[in-house]
Amino acid sequence: MSRWRATASLIRACAGVAVLAALAVVAGRPDLLVLASPLLLHALAALRGRPTSEPVVRPLLGTETLREGEGTTTGVELTPAAEVEQVVLAARPHRWMAARPPAGVVARHVRPDERVARVQLPVATLRWGRRDVGDGLVGAVSRWSGFEWGPVAVPSRPVTTLPVPGPFESRTATPHPVGLVGVDPARRRGDGYEFESIRPFHPGDRLRRVQWRVSLRTGALHVTSTQAEEDSSILLVLDSGVEVGASGGVHGAASSLDVAVRAAGAIAEHYLGRGDRVGLRVLGSTSRTVVPASAGRLQLRRVLETLARVVPGENRDLDPERMRFDVRAGTVVLVFSPMLSQVSVSATTKLASRGLDVVVVDCLPERVDHRSGDADVATAWRMRVLERRALLERAERHGIAVVPWRGPGTLDEVLRRLRRRRPTAAGRR
Repeated sequence: MSRWRATASLIRACAGVAVLAALAVVAGRPDLLVLASPLLLHALAALRGRPTSEPVVRPLLGTETLREGEGTTTGVELTPAAEVEQVVLAARPHRWMAARPPAGVVARHVRPDERVARVQLPVATLRWGRRDVGDGLVGAVSRWSGFEWGPVAVPSRPVTTLPVPGPFESRTATPHPVGLVGVDPARRRGDGYEFESIRPFHPGDRLRRVQWRVSLRTGALHVTSTQAEEDSSILLVLDSGVEVGASGGVHGAASSLDVAVRAAGAIAEHYLGRGDRVGLRVLGSTSRTVVPASAGRLQLRRVLETLARVVPGENRDLDPERMRFDVRAGTVVLVFSPMLSQVSVSATTKLASRGLDVVVVDCLPERVDHRSGDADVATAWRMRVLERRALLERAERHGIAVVPWRGPGTLDEVLRRLRRRRPTAAGRR
């Protein structure tokens, strides 16, 4: 624990007074006492305001959950502050966190009537993920700069940065809705808004469905038949075992994992906003990896928080023999992966073999900068691209559609093709 100690200015003032007083007595120079009087007044005022209690440090954090690019404040609170004149905070710089000022050092003058001294540093988060911020050193100075306290270490606080979902919109219905209430046209007749046909009246039909023009023309009562509307089930599978490309944060270039996380968040936000059910399975992360399918705004928060916990490059959960997917029939599986490993292809084909509609969203950036200029690295990457092409062909042979992520409309064409297929009975494992 740090204690109050005399500052260099107080020591110099006391030493100056002693030297000038000694010279005045020895040399018979009373004018030197006049020169020593300001130093004496400063030393007496500083000694009179000597602190009697040690401050207690409490870390501060504006909010624990942010979106990429959003800002908050981190800082400390010192109690009591009646004997403190100046507080200085030096926060430790962290990657993907921007501070103002950039050095992360802020100071604040404390008024005599303040009981609590707070010093805050504005920070902004630049990339999704979970990280600790706010750690650093804090120090204080008493009145008249006579005594200093610190520096004392400030504990860090965890901050969760949710990914900013990329722009996405789809006007195509999912292939096989399997729920009870939703906006997707089902394959069966029922009470909905999607026109199906005009047919003769049957007992039990509602009067508001009567098609009067056709009925008057044919002389027989006809009604408008519609398709039922149901909600769909979407399973998002995120491959975090491989990250290609250097991430530049929310305002810079995107790595393959950046593309995957933001695309998964965008699709989850889109379908959950329509009332569908969305689940998430992360391949390669060692923390929470499964979010059961559900609907609602709370489910979107669960999905985004799980995406924020993804650890880039982790591959401890990529054993194909141990992968289990609890998926109901009719679920559309969207796999977000650069498709650079045998394991991701094995997991994808395993889902397709169960009769599920599987779509691979290719998250490999259009341009990959190796930043090395090494000819061997470039050759190795070209060989890796050829292996990736073979993996994609293998996936397509199993009936898996592969589409690159392009934002709005990425899934429209492939969903239309899947909807024209006959539904298959995919059971649980």
